[in-house]
Amino acid sequence: MALAQPEPGGVLDADTGARTGPLRGTLATTACMETLQVGYLHAVAAAAGCSLSQPFPDNGIDWHVSHGAPEHAVDDEVTIKVQLKATYQVPPRPAGPTFGFTLDNEHLVKLARTPVAVHKILVVMLVPREREQWLSAGHDRLDLRHCCYWTNLAGHPVTGRRRTTVRIPTARIFDDRALCEIMTRVGSGGTP
Repeated sequence: MALAQPEPGGVLDADTGARTGPLRGTLATTACMETLQVGYLHAVAAAAGCSLSQPFPDNGIDWHVSHGAPEHAVDDEVTIKVQLKATYQVPPRPAGPTFGFTLDNEHLVKLARTPVAVHKILVVMLVPREREQWLSAGHDRLDLRHCCYWTNLAGHPVTGRRRTTVRIPTARIFDDRALCEIMTRVGSGGTP
């Protein structure tokens, strides 16, 4: 018995009957990028056993991520604040140990403040320019393209007039293991 294959989406060409690709909505690309990175965050949090909440109203921080474990020394549940950003200006597989990402100084000041009661991290998602390359699915997987990287900007100086370029380490891939390690450090009284 043959396993059924996923049916490709798309629109049928009226003349040839061939698929011309999916009929995508008209939502702005930046809004679609925001939705994609939120989906990525939800997937990472689910795999790490974390809960998510959004501050209302949004005060410049996108998400609060909480991790409960009796092994935490500080409290049985610790929380970090997460600011999400996405770009297609940086290639999906950046060469080198870091890549540059430019933040408005107002955002940087909020992320760089120290000391804090609740630590903050910046998570930057690199996506391909074309939406049809953002994800692919099969019977055993859902691949999101391309990747999120994280950094702790506590103490980072403002260097530009209105915007400052910060360096994001390519070794800091934001996945469930990274999130668990961040929460373990915070739960023992350390920093992300």
